[in-house]
Amino acid sequence: MAYELTEQQRIGLGLIGFGIFFTFLGVILFFDRGLLALGNILWLTGVAILLGWYTTWKLFTSRENYKGSVSFLLGLFFLFVRWPIVGIILEIYGCFALFGGFWPSVKAVLYQIPVIGWIIQYPVLIFNRLTSG
Repeated sequence: MAYELTEQQRIGLGLIGFGIFFTFLGVILFFDRGLLALGNILWLTGVAILLGWYTTWKLFTSRENYKGSVSFLLGLFFLFVRWPIVGIILEIYGCFALFGGFWPSVKAVLYQIPVIGWIIQYPVLIFNRLTSG
């Protein structure tokens, strides 16, 4: 495998996965504030452990990423003051603004996964088979 993960990075990935799971569960359960907050805390901790504390600090405080950082943290604030729908919308926008530069790398990794890579590589084929019915 091209990417070797250390034990600490595996823990970070696990925390990110649990954070996404709890956030998804919080959205499914009518924007439950506790699950959304727990998901955000786990996700932020996982990102910090995966990338390293200094790199995470640089990511959130660099001048190019101010828009994403402010919107993500404002969304977190809205979650804590009981406006979960506005908070989630701001957090999603903040994630796309912060991590938009990583999408080519994520796409390259997803191409290597057997079924998902095939679906991503040939979306027109799948769409034509589903709609030709």
